[in-house]
Amino acid sequence: MWRQLKPIGRHPASGGYRRFAWTGADTDCRAWFRAQAQARGLVHELDRNGNQWAWLGDPSAGDAVVTGSHLDSVPDGGAFDGPLGVVSSFAALDELRGRNARFTRPLAIVNFGDEEGARFGLACVGSRLTAGKLTVEQAHRLTDADGITLPQAMEAAGHDPDAIGADPERLARIGAFVELHVEQGRALDLTGDQVGVASAIWPHGRWRFDFRGEANHAGTTRLVDRRDPMLSYAQTVLAARREAELAGAVATFGKISVEPNGVNAIPSLVRGWLDSRAADQTTLDTVVHGVEKAAREYADAHGIHLDVVRESFTPVVEFEHALRDEITRIVGGRDSGLRIPVLGTGAGHDAGILSGSIPTAMLFVRNPTGVSHSPAEYAAEDDCAAGVTALADVLEGLACK
Repeated sequence: MWRQLKPIGRHPASGGYRRFAWTGADTDCRAWFRAQAQARGLVHELDRNGNQWAWLGDPSAGDAVVTGSHLDSVPDGGAFDGPLGVVSSFAALDELRGRNARFTRPLAIVNFGDEEGARFGLACVGSRLTAGKLTVEQAHRLTDADGITLPQAMEAAGHDPDAIGADPERLARIGAFVELHVEQGRALDLTGDQVGVASAIWPHGRWRFDFRGEANHAGTTRLVDRRDPMLSYAQTVLAARREAELAGAVATFGKISVEPNGVNAIPSLVRGWLDSRAADQTTLDTVVHGVEKAAREYADAHGIHLDVVRESFTPVVEFEHALRDEITRIVGGRDSGLRIPVLGTGAGHDAGILSGSIPTAMLFVRNPTGVSHSPAEYAAEDDCAAGVTALADVLEGLACK
């Protein structure tokens, strides 16, 4: 499975992946998922929001156990973020069949669409739509860098954009969702554990900072006469680092847009996107308010107009304790002396989006470098195998006799 997925959407220069929603690479990933389902005799289904499902048993029976993740990527992303969860799900099913497990609940493997939000700027579009956390009107207003709307992209890929929307009937059929994911950090590496269980997802959001100044000639405009928004933006980037360090949180300006974007032109507009995350809501608010306060002070000092817009936000997600404790017990039951670490994460996931609608939980697989969203993202083969075994044990404990 890994060899088949490896070349899809891989950029020859960076070595990273560009599997963006509703593109050719996304179509190829979807074809791979469908082929894996059919090879195992599973019923493949594409839901109204473009999420893929592979069913074992009768979906209408209810109380299904679902696992899976996503196959799309960030720009020049790594091979493991998302795909490890999907590949491991199929491998776990193979493992259970090898054990002659008897399923007493329906089982499904899912590939959620547009989890990373790389093309349209909003993460977890497929699961947000399904859970009713993104309205049809909001989804129809999403556009990519080329001005193509989400409905246009979906239609070009052969999916009906008029069908999208909340899907409570589907969610009502699910009794538990367990997502396996490569850890996006080094907590497991530092403790020496191959597999861990998620306790919570930190609250996180994205804020757009628009610094508006005055375009002018870079060679003839005196420094004292300039209204250069790049200065305010640069100072704000440093302020974000300072505020995050003081609060024990993280804050990142990772995307920027400049107009007119000429080497010999002072910008008229610098637009930067802030991503910030913290262990609790109070800390996150402190960081974001601190960054905005500093940005406004810098903007005022340079004669710059500043607008700040919150584009997305996800509150803290505490995974259901009963399910979390159950899967921790199941995984630990393989070895009476095995300690299963329970850890929080600053990364968002489909499991977090669905947690308000159905019981969800997550398993993490060790990442020895802690690097993610990069071609250097890595997980060792034996750790991936341990993740498959842990997931198979969980699915057996939840869905089988």
